[in-house]
Amino acid sequence: MQLNRELKITRSFPERVLQFGEGNFLRAFVDWMIHRMNEHGVFKGNAVVVQPLKNGLVDVLNEQDGLYTLYLRGIENCETVNRHELISSVSRGLNPYSDWQGYLETANNLDMRYVVSNTTEAGIAYVRTAKPESSCPASFPAKLTAWLAARFEAFGGSAASGVILMPCELINHNGAKLKECVLQHAADWELGEQFFQWLENECVFLSTLVDRIVPGYPRDEVEAMTAELGYEDQLVCTGEIFHLLVIEGPKELKEELPFDQVGLNVVWTDDMQPYRTRKVGILNGAHTSTALAAYLGDVDTVGEMMNDDDFGRFVKRVVFNELVPALPMNRDEVEIFAKAVMERFQNPFIQHQLLSISLNSVSKWKVRVLPSVKNYMMTYGHVPPLLAFSLAALIAFYKGNLRADYQPHDDPAVIDFFYEAWKSDQVVDRVLGQIELWGEDLRDLPDLAQTVDAALKQILELGMRQATNNWMDSK
Repeated sequence: MQLNRELKITRSFPERVLQFGEGNFLRAFVDWMIHRMNEHGVFKGNAVVVQPLKNGLVDVLNEQDGLYTLYLRGIENCETVNRHELISSVSRGLNPYSDWQGYLETANNLDMRYVVSNTTEAGIAYVRTAKPESSCPASFPAKLTAWLAARFEAFGGSAASGVILMPCELINHNGAKLKECVLQHAADWELGEQFFQWLENECVFLSTLVDRIVPGYPRDEVEAMTAELGYEDQLVCTGEIFHLLVIEGPKELKEELPFDQVGLNVVWTDDMQPYRTRKVGILNGAHTSTALAAYLGDVDTVGEMMNDDDFGRFVKRVVFNELVPALPMNRDEVEIFAKAVMERFQNPFIQHQLLSISLNSVSKWKVRVLPSVKNYMMTYGHVPPLLAFSLAALIAFYKGNLRADYQPHDDPAVIDFFYEAWKSDQVVDRVLGQIELWGEDLRDLPDLAQTVDAALKQILELGMRQATNNWMDSK
């Protein structure tokens, strides 16, 4: 990759962002936004990317000097858009599992003002952890707390050393929940009252909502992309044109984070709940409630699912018959949003792999679909049949052998639970009654277990495609 003069200038900017997560989403969303602000000279800072898991991509990122190509493609103002650019806002990557000290040393940089993350919905969770001395803890909040403690110690709790934290995990009140985890670790590790005061007075935990469809690595297109680009990029990623970042927090921070000055679709608000309810309920809810069934029906991407006679019908019925009615919002506005989501799902450039969507499906179903199930039942007095079918499809997916070329990807404890649950002839009862998965006993929801059990039996007897059609036709 050749750096032109403009890129060399942006590469010299100081490291101002600590980023947990090196995956496609943050690189196509936050790092792209930083790159855009750097191009216009209004931010002048780059990101250090921290690998949150033992195995990841930071070695490849460093081999490419933090550079990668982003393709943004879709329909914009009724015009087909297909553009790419070299993103230069990442200075380097760090693996804290192999270089714990190097990770902590980034806390000594006074320019390091912002922390962003995307560690999946399961990432922001408190796990009791001994105070790390020379090795990296597994959980993201524990890593972060150790870094904050190192920063507090390095600068004596000065106001100038305070940081702004902007998690992008798709959980409600993500900033507040991350702060809760940090405070609990700080109490466990006895970091002291002055640390708590610094955290409270000088650090800001923002809650956010993010929206951009970012597929996985474009394996089927990378050969053609390499020919077009004239260089090999192991980290090329693609995304849709649409993007939205909603930030709930002090609006005076807009001056520090001047997204609006470069035309980015960023909203600062005192209440992000209407945005979140609509986006999580419709866009994410549609993905999570349909992807597993379609995949087990031998469909591989969202686009293929939407164009499939059977599963395209399934998606539209799930969205307009159950997800839209479940939202306690203006029906007309929600339907307009839902129609726009259907168009985004049919973006011809987006090859969004259903297996990518399937990652951590249990926590996703809990966050993205379960609220709609409960709202629907409260409103209409009965189980939403297609959303119940989606839970049956999830249970079938975690059986792991209904299609030859996949294995479920989730927390090892979740995988182990399903392995044991499938040994029982009461698998639905065991799964719905596992409070650790759902935060409650789903058997308490009237008729849900019976409906899911009936759907699962059809899936196992008929196969996913025929069962989906039979289920839709009978409801």
